[in-house]
Amino acid sequence: MNYKKLVLGGAGLLCAAAVAVTFTGGKSMAKQSLNTKEQNIAVIASRTAAGDMAGLTAALNQGLDDGLTISEIKEELVQMYAYCGFPRSLNAITNFMNVVHEREARGIHDTAGIEPNALPADADREKIGRETREQLTGQPFNAPYAKFVPTIDTFLKEHLFADIFARGVLTPQEREIATVAALATMSGTEGQLAGHIGIAKNIGVTDKQIAEILAIAHTPHDILFGLGAPNDANARYFSGPSYLAPITTDQMGVFNVTFEPGVRNNWHVHHGGGQILLATTGRGYYQAWGEKPRELRPGDVVNIPADQKHWHGAAPDSWFTHIAIEVPGKNNHAEWLEPVSDEEYNKLK
Repeated sequence: MNYKKLVLGGAGLLCAAAVAVTFTGGKSMAKQSLNTKEQNIAVIASRTAAGDMAGLTAALNQGLDDGLTISEIKEELVQMYAYCGFPRSLNAITNFMNVVHEREARGIHDTAGIEPNALPADADREKIGRETREQLTGQPFNAPYAKFVPTIDTFLKEHLFADIFARGVLTPQEREIATVAALATMSGTEGQLAGHIGIAKNIGVTDKQIAEILAIAHTPHDILFGLGAPNDANARYFSGPSYLAPITTDQMGVFNVTFEPGVRNNWHVHHGGGQILLATTGRGYYQAWGEKPRELRPGDVVNIPADQKHWHGAAPDSWFTHIAIEVPGKNNHAEWLEPVSDEEYNKLK
């Protein structure tokens, strides 16, 4: 793997307080998906940008459970001020402080992580910020607004691309993953989103990872048990992306399942025991063989008998989440059958 190092500042910084930003070339990361850490970073950024404190609380706990350090999350939330404003950044930081205290009260000792770097007071922040931004974008920066209002360009270079990026803790790739997730969550930021997708790809974030970040950002922010992980194990039985978050498997299988708009599973049968669906978010459909499709909205319940051929999934224009409960039975297993045809599905509203 090839690395390029940009040493920030002049010779006076090349000491114990030296700061380096490391960039990874895109070709060496080809076909790579978001790892667990990157997924958590994207979800935390998206929930922060949405102002969704309940969703953020769940995301913060999940991130800590999955190994994010307290320092890493602090850095991400500090950076968010530059993209979704101080109010939401401060709200998120307060939320995180409460999460850490609550976990400590429950006897959970999360890893503190490394301390961030700080640029010396006499560092040339304008130069550092300009060089960092050019390294990120891969070209000189000449946006018209920087000439029209030079002050905002100074703030961007000195505060964001110098002070913030020089702090380390998170890699530039991780910072751009957070930025893309935040911008994709908000409306009216399409131009900035396109620019940062370009930056992310320039420093090694792949098209597949970008697609995963956008899926996270476009997910409803009120999914009760969280989005979960891509449902890769059953992907061949679904018409598109779906996500699975196990709730419990101790006495029976209870799973949170989320479908992207237009996605449905194949016709299938649950042998041994049936299944119960509890619709929680968005709008979806359920259809038993020989019956008309039934629209599902939050609060709807579907009792599916054992051996009943059926399918379920999202409406064409809506994400959809349900809780799937496996009814205990003898030799429980699912038999997957043919896909729901586009012709039949496209009749749905």
